[in-house]
Amino acid sequence: MSETSTFTVTGMTCDHCVASVTEEISEIDGVTAVAVDLPTGAVTVTSTAPVGTADVRAAVEEAGYRLAA
Repeated sequence: MSETSTFTVTGMTCDHCVASVTEEISEIDGVTAVAVDLPTGAVTVTSTAPVGTADVRAAVEEAGYRLAA
């Protein structure tokens, strides 16, 4: 069974931004897919177990962006 969560990331402006965020979030244990909608900043994460907001926030910040409150 897979879990899906959606987060909003601020500061992304181009495909490189999308690639950076996708790469960092993909490294979280259990994440199987990451889909980013650049115009809205929506990031949908699919995983084998629930993914903690703190883990996603850390990954997004590692990529140089911020998770919206």
